[in-house]
Amino acid sequence: MAVTLATLALAAPAQSAGLAKTTLTIRADGLDLSGKVKSPRSSCLGNRTVKVYKQAGSEQKPATDSVIGSDTSQRQGNVGEWSTGNSGISGKVYARTGKTAGCKGDSSETIRARR
Repeated sequence: MAVTLATLALAAPAQSAGLAKTTLTIRADGLDLSGKVKSPRSSCLGNRTVKVYKQAGSEQKPATDSVIGSDTSQRQGNVGEWSTGNSGISGKVYARTGKTAGCKGDSSETIRARR
């Protein structure tokens, strides 16, 4: 039993260590929001759900900030690209993508979308 528990205890960190870093970017061209998914692992670039949030306070709080759009990234060479198009919403916004098999999740910086 002790060997089994020790094996399980060592397996969890090894699995999380195998997750590839993901970097998510966001940019605004007026109210058109888009960005890139970057990762050293090509399988982490495409088919990633990206949610865009309107930031209500001084820091990102995805549990309470409103989702204003989402898209699925498309692999384009060595990056994944996403775009929500015109959100119709100005103010502070940021994007998030969750963890997937073999890939870490990430949050972009907060930017300001302006009309």
